[in-house]
Amino acid sequence: MRLEGITVDCLDKHRMAEFWCALLGTTVRGEAEQYLGLHPVSPGHPRLVFQQVPELAQGRSRLHLDLEVEDLDAETARAVSLGATLVQEVRELGTRWHVLSDPEGNLFCLITSS
Repeated sequence: MRLEGITVDCLDKHRMAEFWCALLGTTVRGEAEQYLGLHPVSPGHPRLVFQQVPELAQGRSRLHLDLEVEDLDAETARAVSLGATLVQEVRELGTRWHVLSDPEGNLFCLITSS
């Protein structure tokens, strides 16, 4: 068994795909009805799939992505320029990371590779 994909409910699958393709450096793999999937970033990695829904569940999401980066400040600035919002800068456990939200408010973290 392997993890094939991560599906994210959203209101606008095209807007989400544009943001995440630009952030991750990937492209759209395909689209069928309410689903739009991206190519995996690297072979063997899971792909993101966006499922357009009429309304989003309320409250904090129980799932978020952690993305490892080499230059935390530069990648945070790039994510913000693409439409993300910086939510929190964290220094804890001997490291630092940034919590951001995508254009529809889904949280993700940028973490340093060191």
